[in-house]
Amino acid sequence: MTLKIRPSLKLAASAAVSALALTACATTEVAPPVAAAPTVQTSAVAPGAPGAATFWASAAKTGAGSSYEAYVNGRYADGGPTGAVSTVWFSLADGVLTETMYGLIHEAQIKDLRFVMASEAGLSVEGENTTARTEYLHVDAQGRPLSPAYRVATTDDAGRYEMVKQVFTDPDRNALILRVTVKALSGEVTPYLVLEPHMANTGGGDRAQASANVLTASEGNVHLALRPSAPFQTASAGFLGASDGLTDLKANGRLTNAYASTGETPGAVVLTGALPAVAAGQSLTRDFVIGFGHSRAEAEGAADASFTTGLDEVLGRFNGEGERVGWEDYIATLDQLPRMADQAMDGGKLAYASALMLKVQEDRTHAGALIASLSNPWGETVDASKPSTGYKAVWPRDFYQVAMAMLALGDEQTPAAAFRYLPQVQVRADTSGNTGATGWFLQKTHVDGEVEWVGVQLDQTAMPIMLGWKLWKAGVVSDTEMATAYRQMIKPAADFLVDGGKVGILWNDATITPPYTQQERWEEQDGHSPSTTAAVISGLVTAADIARASGDAASADRYLAAADDYAGKIEQRMFTTEGALGDGRYFMRLSKTENPNSDARMGDNNGQPGQPQDKVVDGGFLELVRYGVRAPDAPSILATLPEYDDQSFPDLFRVRYDFGPAGDTTPGWRRYGVDGYGEDHVTGANYGVGGVMAPGQRGRVWPFFTGERGHYELAAGTDIQTLRRTYVRGMERFVADGLMLPEQAWDGVGNPTPRNYRLGQPTDSATPLAWTHAEYLKLLRSIADRQVWDRYAPVEARYARKP
Repeated sequence: MTLKIRPSLKLAASAAVSALALTACATTEVAPPVAAAPTVQTSAVAPGAPGAATFWASAAKTGAGSSYEAYVNGRYADGGPTGAVSTVWFSLADGVLTETMYGLIHEAQIKDLRFVMASEAGLSVEGENTTARTEYLHVDAQGRPLSPAYRVATTDDAGRYEMVKQVFTDPDRNALILRVTVKALSGEVTPYLVLEPHMANTGGGDRAQASANVLTASEGNVHLALRPSAPFQTASAGFLGASDGLTDLKANGRLTNAYASTGETPGAVVLTGALPAVAAGQSLTRDFVIGFGHSRAEAEGAADASFTTGLDEVLGRFNGEGERVGWEDYIATLDQLPRMADQAMDGGKLAYASALMLKVQEDRTHAGALIASLSNPWGETVDASKPSTGYKAVWPRDFYQVAMAMLALGDEQTPAAAFRYLPQVQVRADTSGNTGATGWFLQKTHVDGEVEWVGVQLDQTAMPIMLGWKLWKAGVVSDTEMATAYRQMIKPAADFLVDGGKVGILWNDATITPPYTQQERWEEQDGHSPSTTAAVISGLVTAADIARASGDAASADRYLAAADDYAGKIEQRMFTTEGALGDGRYFMRLSKTENPNSDARMGDNNGQPGQPQDKVVDGGFLELVRYGVRAPDAPSILATLPEYDDQSFPDLFRVRYDFGPAGDTTPGWRRYGVDGYGEDHVTGANYGVGGVMAPGQRGRVWPFFTGERGHYELAAGTDIQTLRRTYVRGMERFVADGLMLPEQAWDGVGNPTPRNYRLGQPTDSATPLAWTHAEYLKLLRSIADRQVWDRYAPVEARYARKP
């Protein structure tokens, strides 16, 4: 690829610099006017502090975006091909701009920005009284997305108006752009912009000011400033549920009170700006730029500089059009993406969108910090009074899935950065608060390494080793770098997989004895887990390969001896021959003891009472085949498939659900029987409302299991066209608007919730889930290669090919 250098980086907010930039860039847009507002507003301070209780936004995203930023020597820094680094992310749900982050990827500053239309026929609130369609703004000739810039088309349910929004960020500064056109259809409408900030990642503690030319909010040293391309007719800053514009509009059908400020008392604030009325058959277009910064001047300067550059030019830079460097250039580096897209059943649209989503969900301060999802599951009922990362955090397991998918695409730089990031989340002697064993990887952390959850999940300690081995064998990590990584990171991890030890961090002071894990991959139960054990064995075998190459033959032998021991006891620990389901012979989700035929009960989780271990199955046993620990036709594997697939089980214990018409169904699977991580099937309530676990809660179907099964079927020799038709198209059928793949999809059991979910529709759990997009991409690569991408040759050679 020819190196392109992006012109014009972050501009200072001074008038001299702005004037110079305006001269240099021929655009049709100009900086926003600063004339007095056409309507005089009061200068009173808004009453009603501190406002109502706050919550996060829906996690059922239909779009997520950020700018593409090129690495500088494997890190993010200003001055490279893409210029200054922007640290702004946004999301869309129900056609509305939702959680928008600035700073680190989990630091939300906005809950949502929506439009409200007033007319003689009543009020229409975007997202409540509208239907929206989310599309990509920049696509290739086949309609495959080339950047995460969006076009959102919204229609009023009563037919009064339609609205089109374009949403993207400024890649050269910390600013978000919305370009909005409203067309009145059946009568005059008056649009109002309503912005609810959640500054500093909380819904309270904010201050706000409003004028015709700028809406601002702040908490501490974090500020935002919304600039309109023309002055608002009226602007107001108020407290949520008391003096905010939306409350006023719902009560009176128009804005009757306007406040210049929320004063010195912080709280939950809302900003409102009135636009001119739009006559029937007419249209109104306005541009809005939201700048962010550590001061009001910095935030306003960022917004003003975007206007000065010209929003058409900003979009061109975001996309990477022509000589500009942007998302087109990243897509062009993915040399495996075209052949992977050839295996898709939708023309490759979801493959390209998935590639974008994985890169979008990387922090732009800590290179390689890959998060699970740019969402907060069931956010509408999650308290926002305290900071919350939701899924905007690092789990080494999800992290591994994403890094492996990016490597499959042909992106070598991001997985390499990810591998080099991993020491930040590994427990060391100097890890804050640690008094116990070292070498294991933390359960969940912020992208800057701040500890959040501290359960020991042995697969999350094995997967960094597995990723390192893949990168080493691919030539992405050199022998010299790997030898250093072995001493500093891989050996401590592998030693822990052999020896375990007593941990000591926050609440956790347990003694870990591998391969018995404190938590398996669903983070809820201790025991012997097929999926965890598969990863642990693979981690040890690959660690042995690295150890021998690093001159540590003694450790290599020790790791292989432990792996052999674990592998030799898989069935005797986890495969029941006297189970309560089917013919009684199958892998259980996990075994609480060394005896899989014992009557041990599992613990209570997510409101569901613990069940006898032999009554709960999941798909974890398929990971034994994926990594090469067992052959696809191993008797224990074949014996478990009927119980995993049995759709005659009661819904509480049933795992598989097929979707679609007879003869053309898509298979889907829940995490396991008795899963309670989902909406209440009796009341329709969200998961864990108010922190209360209810026995009616029910985990739904997770689409990435369709990909996991597809990988198994590939290993088992299923023909390619059946794989594509059943599993590739199956995953594509679970897609949400905007080509987003979810964590969970509706299984049709019980109350469909206030959203009236349809069968197979993504729920409000977490969308886009990086793991789901990663699994889809890995399935495409595996089919293109005609072998499983996550296969580990030395593992397969040692175990799966034995007679």
